[in-house]
Amino acid sequence: MSALFDLALPLMRLLPPEAAHRATIRALALGLAPKSAAPDPAALEVRLFGQRIPNPVGLAAGFDKDAEVPDAMLAFGFGFVECGTITPLPQKGNPKPRLFRLPEDQAVINRLGFNSGGVEAAARRLALRRHRPGFIGANIGKNRDTLDDIGDYVEGVRVLAPLVDYLTVNISSPNTPGLRDLQRKSTVTRLIGRLIDARGKVGLRNPPPLLLKIAPDLTHEERVDLAEAVLSSGIDGIIVANTTVARPASLQSAAAHEPGGLSGAPLFEPSTALLAEMYRLTSGKLPIIGVGGISSGADAYKKIRAGASLVQLYSALVFHGPGLVQRIKQDLATLLARDGFTSVSAAVGADAHLPSTTPHGL
Repeated sequence: MSALFDLALPLMRLLPPEAAHRATIRALALGLAPKSAAPDPAALEVRLFGQRIPNPVGLAAGFDKDAEVPDAMLAFGFGFVECGTITPLPQKGNPKPRLFRLPEDQAVINRLGFNSGGVEAAARRLALRRHRPGFIGANIGKNRDTLDDIGDYVEGVRVLAPLVDYLTVNISSPNTPGLRDLQRKSTVTRLIGRLIDARGKVGLRNPPPLLLKIAPDLTHEERVDLAEAVLSSGIDGIIVANTTVARPASLQSAAAHEPGGLSGAPLFEPSTALLAEMYRLTSGKLPIIGVGGISSGADAYKKIRAGASLVQLYSALVFHGPGLVQRIKQDLATLLARDGFTSVSAAVGADAHLPSTTPHGL
């Protein structure tokens, strides 16, 4: 069935990007997805946060914003799926058009602005699949016009913590005014403290880990501050990195200078460099999920060797289709075997040269 989606790609590209995305979600919701993926090689299994994840290749937030099709995406072979960004109240996001393909650059620009059906609608869907297998995360954000930024994230934790395997705190999208200011050391420390407290009040025996998703456009000083904040705060891991507001001179596509966050191939090198830096700054003590520009098994492997325990992708699916997921896993297994690694965890941080360091949670 993934082959049918791959064959449909040229037709989908005739539609405006957001219409094509919506049509894909509807098709998946109607059951037009494979029933099961081939078993993953044993070497790809990852044990993290006390759970078994069949392979390290995940779907990044942004595709399934309202938790409509997480199981359909697992069926394409993803090891885990992150839904969202989900805001407390429904909101339409920014005016259209707000999503742009950059085919010559294998990239996407979006300025969606946290368009969301709201946390209650997402929670109802997640509750219906609560006891199904699969490692599912929810990416939470704040409403554009909220008067209480931190309170919005607290609400996301309160409602969604019982329903997912992990929660991602999105303070790094460039499309919500003032959002990235929450990455400042004093603010993020206060935010994380409130969210850990809120998670504790839910009263779960095994509360989901909290991850912090950061921007790629931080200065070195901001990166050092964030590393210190996450190490002292009790956060369970970080995701590196969100979309960038930078516009590399190499971009060739007509839409290259549209405002918004750039994702896809041009983000691979800077996001991987940031991942390696955050791994070093945190001494490998926190799990990192690497995201940004992955379109091959070699890309995934490079992020793992830089310090990622898991990886995520989304933009590459626009250009390569869902069959890409199986190709990445096959190539990743081959690369691990070539270099003598019997597991993904054994390769994490292999290029970081940290003294006697093993990533937390593995």
